[in-house]
Amino acid sequence: MAVICVELAGRSYEVRVGEGLLADVAGQCGAMLRKKRVPIVTDENVARLWRETVDASLTGAEFDPRWHVLPAGEGSKSWDQLSRTVEWLLAEEVERGDHILALGGGVIGDLTGFAAAILKRGCGFIQLPTTLLAQVDSSVGGKTAINTPAGKNLVGAFHQPSLVLADLNVLETLPGREMGAGYAEVIKYGILGDAGFFAWCEENGAKVMAGDKAAQEYAVTESVKAKARIVAEDERETTGARALLNLGHTFGHALEAETGFSDRLLHGEAVALGMVLAARYSARRGLISAADAQRVATAIAAAGLPNSLAALGLNASGTTLAGHMLHDKKMDAGTLPFVLLKGIGQAFLDRDVSLRDVADFLDEQL
Repeated sequence: MAVICVELAGRSYEVRVGEGLLADVAGQCGAMLRKKRVPIVTDENVARLWRETVDASLTGAEFDPRWHVLPAGEGSKSWDQLSRTVEWLLAEEVERGDHILALGGGVIGDLTGFAAAILKRGCGFIQLPTTLLAQVDSSVGGKTAINTPAGKNLVGAFHQPSLVLADLNVLETLPGREMGAGYAEVIKYGILGDAGFFAWCEENGAKVMAGDKAAQEYAVTESVKAKARIVAEDERETTGARALLNLGHTFGHALEAETGFSDRLLHGEAVALGMVLAARYSARRGLISAADAQRVATAIAAAGLPNSLAALGLNASGTTLAGHMLHDKKMDAGTLPFVLLKGIGQAFLDRDVSLRDVADFLDEQL
């Protein structure tokens, strides 16, 4: 088991990466559970696959697991499900010193973390991420949120977990498309800040996707280390360091909005295509070579991820897509910073990007 510490002043916590962690959930986090009754939030798909395993560990240690099972999918990151979850937690008499277990992907982690942030002005929660994307990205760093009709993740809070258990065994149950969506976030860390790790991804991406446990542990561990360093430097995205983690997200969120936040384009797929667009736009502006931009696109395609905007077949214009960006939560004084590239592993924040120019670029890509 690999252990990575997320170093925050007075609130540091561990991310543990290995096999069999859910089967030993009581042993891993039992010391944090003050009461026999343990509230667990999950979704229908995850409950079908992993509820029995978690139940066995907790009941074997004489805990009383209590389950709140939500519909699977992005639609659960809503006001309605947040309200239902908070009311359920209150009915379960959860107190400030208690910990809620969030068993699921990014949707469950985001929703449960936000509920924990606002319940009685803040209680503890433990992340049990069940997707590759959640293990390497959303479960670490304390960003929690729900979606609204105005856009994605516009209502939320920074609320750090007390512990993250990334069980590699859960990856065996993921559909290939979900694995690819998570792998987009893995390769992101190489593109934005570590050319050596990007080269490793180019060589070993197929192993990660095929289920090689050693490759998966290295990919998850190195990704978490990279995110932990950035979060420690810029927890609340105020200095600009953490904003680099949004590589591909500004383009990606616009594509998600245009496709209705649906299964037509998963979040990780949108980020993957967004990174390709960010690289190509960087090349268009003369910041990187066309060869480097193509390297990004090739690595993304090799993982089975989308790397062509035209191939999506959107009935939209560049102006329409750029218009979605106006609702981006990173808007600041009427301008939108973009994460662009000066090279592989050299991301930077450009605050002088014209959305008109972006719209023209997207028209070309469409």
